[in-house]
Amino acid sequence: MAGVSTSSLVKKYGAFTALHGIDLEIKDGEFIVFVGPSGSGKSTLLRCIAGLEQIASGSVMIAGEDVSDVDPADRGLSMVFQNYALFPHMSCRANLEFPLKSEGLPLQDRERMVSSVGKLLHIEELLGRRPAELSGGQRQRVAIGRAIVKEPKVFLFDEPLSNLDAELRIKMRVEITKLHRQIKNTIIYVTHDQVEAMTMADRIVVLREGKIEQVGTPHQLYFAPVNQFVATFIGAPQMNLINCDSAIRGDAKTTIVGFGDAPKTTLPIGGFEWTDGDLTLGFRPEHVVLKEPEGEAIHFRLRTDVVEHLGAVTNIYGQISGSSAEHTDITVANHTQIYFQEGKEIDIWVPVVDCHLFTPDGKSLKRYTVPPSW
Repeated sequence: MAGVSTSSLVKKYGAFTALHGIDLEIKDGEFIVFVGPSGSGKSTLLRCIAGLEQIASGSVMIAGEDVSDVDPADRGLSMVFQNYALFPHMSCRANLEFPLKSEGLPLQDRERMVSSVGKLLHIEELLGRRPAELSGGQRQRVAIGRAIVKEPKVFLFDEPLSNLDAELRIKMRVEITKLHRQIKNTIIYVTHDQVEAMTMADRIVVLREGKIEQVGTPHQLYFAPVNQFVATFIGAPQMNLINCDSAIRGDAKTTIVGFGDAPKTTLPIGGFEWTDGDLTLGFRPEHVVLKEPEGEAIHFRLRTDVVEHLGAVTNIYGQISGSSAEHTDITVANHTQIYFQEGKEIDIWVPVVDCHLFTPDGKSLKRYTVPPSW
């Protein structure tokens, strides 16, 4: 096992800079996920760590050693790709054995290591088959096994579940999480799917346009995003955003916002690095309530446009009506058994403890009510 770090890492393709001075510290044994939209640089960063891309400047450290100029094969890494990368003419056993045979290990050692990995991944009965005889999930398990059998310092996963159907993706992400708890190796995992990131990671690295926006636990990113981009990227359905009509500083730990003629609301959010002016209110669909809460809350009228009844949750899509925020699109994720009709108006409340505020440049104002469970 080993920790991984990058220092001022820059990657360029001609005049285009794909990664802008990436500084990152990954702990020994950590499961860390790179997530971001297409073109954010997440796979490029992974490939730079692997040595598959030449960096323009900066450094990559693995287990305390600078490997910036070390060949990929000598970095002590194993990589699992989106495509399974198995030899189709070989049995699964031969595929697992191939990297060990290439290193000149004796037959007895190869058989022992392949057998051990087969038991770990529950693929013993598949070892005699060829990849074409396996399902997508089985092929991916064999590909993971070929990475494990080399006993690397660090595992690199580049969107390994993208080719699987939705049901199998859920099953495989649970299996990979359980595998990490067993082997305890450092895992760096790339995905565009924030649900995968939130359910699997010890910490998440959110990237955008070749820069790190935030690094933190899933809990930190959900409850305390540093900016509007992270707030809307993390969480499904996406966070709601409403422009405030007025916003002024309260005391050191409060900000007062208003929407037209409605009573102004004091939010437990500080106003550092911000002078009085335009702010954007953010709140998650699952934090909206349909009954006035005991604590302070912001009230809106919502005209329902589309209602999705999913059983355990009902997603309501509509627009604010009757206030300065009129026509703003809003999503509500409701967990009651109430049956909602489209085209109706309903009252909704957002508890102030669940509110976020963002400055015009997208920065998040500090919240003073973040759950302390991290």
